[in-house]
Amino acid sequence: MNVNGVTSSQAAGAYAAYTSQVKAKEAEESTTGRNEEAAAVYEPSNQAAETGKTYKPDTALVEKLKSEADARTESLRSLVEKLLGQQATKFGEATDIWSFLKDGEYEVDPETKAQAQADIAEDGYWGVEKTSDRILQFATALTGGDPDKLDMMIDAFKQGYAQAEETWGGELPEISKKTYDAALEKFDKLKSGETDPSQYLAQ
Repeated sequence: MNVNGVTSSQAAGAYAAYTSQVKAKEAEESTTGRNEEAAAVYEPSNQAAETGKTYKPDTALVEKLKSEADARTESLRSLVEKLLGQQATKFGEATDIWSFLKDGEYEVDPETKAQAQADIAEDGYWGVEKTSDRILQFATALTGGDPDKLDMMIDAFKQGYAQAEETWGGELPEISKKTYDAALEKFDKLKSGETDPSQYLAQ
């Protein structure tokens, strides 16, 4: 035992504990250093730079898709023009204004008039509901129910209505105006999600 009362075995134990702590600290610093080094060295590779490849838009595909969109828009516009034009003709036959518009050169026979009246009735084939439904069915079929394409279909619908008026030679009859309003209301419900597109796809 030395003069301070510390045995040689106690001194050896203290030295061993100290050495163990130093080694543990060195090991920790070594691991941390490697991690920091790895973090500092890592850089995300620029694949385009490494391969020399450049990215550019596929203009041919863009034009193809644009052409398809234009064709769909034109299809709906044409359908609307035809539907509303035929609806207006049926309305004219049912109300005898067709003969007025044709300067008296054409008269509606009673049988044709009766059929036209049935066709433009509330539940008739050329009525407001069924005609506007057919417009929405066609628009939904063209887009597959994609809500992002609805604005394009609405524009096509409006163009078709304007073209129908031009073909008709002025404002369309009241039934066509009501059909226009009903179709726009149905488009709005599709846009807001109030109506599921499957309602028209399934018909």
